[in-house]
Amino acid sequence: MTTRTDAQSSAPHVADGHDLIRVHGARGNNLKDVSIELPKRRLTVFTGVSGSGKSSLVFGTIAAESQRLINETYSTFVQGFMPALARPEVDVLEGLTTAIIVDQQRMGADPRSTVGTATDANAMLRILFSRLGEPHIGSPQAFSFNVPSVRASGTITVERGAGKTVGQNFTLTGGMCTRCEGRGSVSDIDLTQLFDDSKSISEGAFTIPGWKSDSWWTVRTYAESGFLDPDKPIRDYTEQEMQDFLYREPTKVKVEGVNLTFEGLIPKIQKSFLSKDREAMQPHIRAFVDRAATFTACPECGGTRLSEAARSSRIKDVNIADACAMQISDLAAWVGGLDEPSVAPLLASLRQTLDSFVEIGLGYLSLDRPSGTLSGGEAQRVKMIRHLGSSLTDVTYVFDEPTVGLHPHDVQRMNGLLLRLRNKGNTVLVVEHKPETIAIADHVVDLGPGAGTAGGTVCYEGTVEGLRAGGTVTGRHLDDRASLKEAVRTPTGRLEIRGAGRHNLQAVDVDVPLGVLVVVTGVAGSGKSSLVHGSIPAGAGVVSIDQGAIRGSRRSNPATYTGMLDPIRKAFAKANGVKPALFSANSEGACPNCNGAGVVYTDLAIMAGVATTCEECEGKRFQASVLDHRLGGRDISQVLAMSVSEAEEFFGAGEARTPAAHAVLGRLADVGLGYLSLGQPLTTLSGGERQRLKLAVHMAEKGGVYVLDEPTSGLHLADVEHLLGLLDRLVDSGKSVIVVEHHQAVMAHADWIIDLGPGAGHDGGRIVFEGTPADLVAARSTLTGEHLAAYVGA
Repeated sequence: MTTRTDAQSSAPHVADGHDLIRVHGARGNNLKDVSIELPKRRLTVFTGVSGSGKSSLVFGTIAAESQRLINETYSTFVQGFMPALARPEVDVLEGLTTAIIVDQQRMGADPRSTVGTATDANAMLRILFSRLGEPHIGSPQAFSFNVPSVRASGTITVERGAGKTVGQNFTLTGGMCTRCEGRGSVSDIDLTQLFDDSKSISEGAFTIPGWKSDSWWTVRTYAESGFLDPDKPIRDYTEQEMQDFLYREPTKVKVEGVNLTFEGLIPKIQKSFLSKDREAMQPHIRAFVDRAATFTACPECGGTRLSEAARSSRIKDVNIADACAMQISDLAAWVGGLDEPSVAPLLASLRQTLDSFVEIGLGYLSLDRPSGTLSGGEAQRVKMIRHLGSSLTDVTYVFDEPTVGLHPHDVQRMNGLLLRLRNKGNTVLVVEHKPETIAIADHVVDLGPGAGTAGGTVCYEGTVEGLRAGGTVTGRHLDDRASLKEAVRTPTGRLEIRGAGRHNLQAVDVDVPLGVLVVVTGVAGSGKSSLVHGSIPAGAGVVSIDQGAIRGSRRSNPATYTGMLDPIRKAFAKANGVKPALFSANSEGACPNCNGAGVVYTDLAIMAGVATTCEECEGKRFQASVLDHRLGGRDISQVLAMSVSEAEEFFGAGEARTPAAHAVLGRLADVGLGYLSLGQPLTTLSGGERQRLKLAVHMAEKGGVYVLDEPTSGLHLADVEHLLGLLDRLVDSGKSVIVVEHHQAVMAHADWIIDLGPGAGHDGGRIVFEGTPADLVAARSTLTGEHLAAYVGA
């Protein structure tokens, strides 16, 4: 072996000088020429109030440019199949490394997607059962619920010499259950929810969302197909007409010279509504599906999605359906007990994946859990699993609030994982609000000082100690501690839950007090959501506000989402004696050049598309003639450019007084969104802003009980106090508020706490404490009690 001289190694190498990521002049969204230098191979936490520009800097600038540069290394042919990414608005970006983004986007909501299929654990299990399962039934495909069995026979001609005709048989054994087609559930449709049989089709018999009496693709096809009498009430149909109406196979028909497909109502509803994932539907569609369809576990496969043959093959008396239904921590123990040298590398890889689930705090899940039912925090941690055992170093990992949905007990474990990734020699960038995670940072970047147009600048850059002394909003609130209430409210009634057994709940009986602020808490996976969302009796007048994403295009904005734009358009129309449709950028008032988008999109094939401000309307989205119409001295584009606070004042008095719009604006201001502009696209809102926007909309609903699912997610420390004030106002106005929450400040502020546990999965599902926060702290009998006592300094 040769020996290396110390003289060579002591001299600094030119390559070692590249230890910073430099950003100069970042201007995406609300960023104002931001310039920062981030140390590589360190943990950097980005803080700041919700909407201050953290995601624009980390995801929209640094991570986006890294991904764009990597994509450019592929051939133009390959780039044609990849999303075209535009270069971020920034002058200089130096020192970038490959970025791996682990965000909170919900995982694919396809009904066939499960935790197992999303993490490759299912693929490894299928290979394991195809090798070791007794009796042997076939290849790994024979254990897949996404692969149907196929049989075919026929003749083929082999053109060799004189040509020969040969008989051939083809067989593919799949694991899909034939009855439910691998979905695990079958649906039964209530016909009374689809149509009113006392009316004819031409009288508007259909009661299906979006099926208007003049819609081409649906109602007109039924009315003019020739199979049905459009003017006869449905209850008077002959047997043949009813058969065609409900069950006819797809048939080509001509309607007014246009070729269309006529199909029976039931298969059409199954394809257009029931084959989609319920969680991904818009609220009014989901409400219709809940009314019209009942889903029950498939009687043939028992909800396992697998064929009888796939379920017959076993390893040590366990079939693949049993393995997928096990809690992952139990499955890891079962796999650990298998000792088979012929598949040793496969077992080692499977053990590592399952152990990663347990290590990251998801050992309570099962592999057959549909991925659409995971919360944002759970989905993010599932995506982390593939990176924990990775051999890659010098990579930039970008996390979006990795502690969302985590109990204080689990936050410590997550901190350990972030530090482990850093210690392997990676750069870790984290957008985070939790003080426990900010405390472990090597470097902190605080953006602000405010949100929206009042943010977008770097207020502080340096160490955590420097942040505490820095005097910024984050620094001042970093050591905030809520104190326990001196007096709690008296309940006005009780909401009884009896024998709740959904998911991991173990026949829970609990009385939820009404007329007070109730916090339901417990470690992740202890059964909180199952209790609150799945077990509250129907008809209790509950308004539920979950963390589901707001659905909307770049044309959607707070004014359209909240319904506020309708009264504003009517006020403009009334003041000017014209039609309300003129004041819609999606209707008659739209600029003809950009179709009301405000920008013109130019598609450059494999290159990133270019969006340029429309020259005709100058980005205002409306025709010039529409902008001549004014209300209170402002045109419609100026109104949409106002912030919520400005608009609240504008529509509150004088010529522009519009009570309907003013009421909505008041609710937006109440939830802390006074800085948002009315016309800001929904696609540019942060996660915290979206949830508060939903809360503002739901506050108008007539309901006595509000259920909020982690309303502090995405909220800055300074905004938590504002949220507590809002919850108090809701309760004082006579509402009952039930909050599923991990934030200690909300727990300390509660009138009543219901703590589930003691652990997750089958170790949870029980009530471990009911009472006031003061009693919980005094008892210190649960994990929550210990952490809350430490938080309030008791």
